[in-house]
Amino acid sequence: MPEPAPSLYSRLSENPVGEQETNLRPPDFGEFCGQEKVKERLMLMVAAAKQRGDVLDHVLLSGPPGLGKTTLAYIIAHAVGRNLYIASGPQIEKARDLAGLLTRLEEGDVLFIDEIHRLNPAVEEYLYPAMEDFRLDIMIDQGPAARSVNMRLKPFTLIGATTRSGMLTGPLRSRFGIANRLDYYTMIEICRILTRSAGLLNISITPEGAEAIARRSRGTPRVANALLRWVRDYAQVRSNGDITAGVAEGALEMIDIDTDGLDEMDKRILETLIYKFGGGPVGLSSLAVALGEDASTLEDVHEPFLIMQGYIKRTPRGREAMPAAYAKLGVSMERAGQGELLL
Repeated sequence: MPEPAPSLYSRLSENPVGEQETNLRPPDFGEFCGQEKVKERLMLMVAAAKQRGDVLDHVLLSGPPGLGKTTLAYIIAHAVGRNLYIASGPQIEKARDLAGLLTRLEEGDVLFIDEIHRLNPAVEEYLYPAMEDFRLDIMIDQGPAARSVNMRLKPFTLIGATTRSGMLTGPLRSRFGIANRLDYYTMIEICRILTRSAGLLNISITPEGAEAIARRSRGTPRVANALLRWVRDYAQVRSNGDITAGVAEGALEMIDIDTDGLDEMDKRILETLIYKFGGGPVGLSSLAVALGEDASTLEDVHEPFLIMQGYIKRTPRGREAMPAAYAKLGVSMERAGQGELLL
């Protein structure tokens, strides 16, 4: 059986992620902040599997990007004391790629497939018996010479992560059992994460400085840590290296992130929706063309935060601006409704 390309997988000890980013990942459930309900369920599952001396059941993690799905996969593998293999759904193009991954797994190992909803449908079919019966049926050759080869697999745990749980097929979703959805983090949780990350990066940060960054982090740890690194650089060059509220606000203003956490593209979306389309409703494709941005980027990256904050809403007829969006731009809803703001 041919082996897949090395980029398809990696052991925990051969993690391709940058060392600094890996160091910011909590190593166990005790250091993982937030997602208390999901964390409690996962801890119970791990404890039960250990008591039985059994392999951990398959786990499905869903939710917006940057909330900790990959981090939880690392923590689960560490908790069960087994190797972690990482793959991405779009990279597993053929059945032999999947076979190369699965046949490398030892008993109890963890296979993490990110963006599992983007698996090739033909490959997904091979995954069903692998998850249920730990076997793999591979078709060899074609035509009269075609034959099926049955391969026994060692029991393993599959952790699937998806940002689009609605795109998962019913058969695949049902094989995971309980779905674990990760939600956006609270301000207090983000502040705790920032304080921990600052300590690991040897950054001096005040509680007010952490709060100033947390307000602009969209409730997402990945965004918070990225902003923390930028503010650190700003503080190093423009100040004495300490991150205070004033330093954090100056650094984030420099990259056009306001006090409500909106960046330049977020503001352009609101301005286009109100000034060019009178507040809507307008279809996603039309909005994307007007902004010169990919529709999927708007839908997956920008819209969730704007909807969560009450700036826009999705309707059957398209996107509409909410009162908060008009207040943000300082314009009147009546004028927009009468077409006075159209360019």
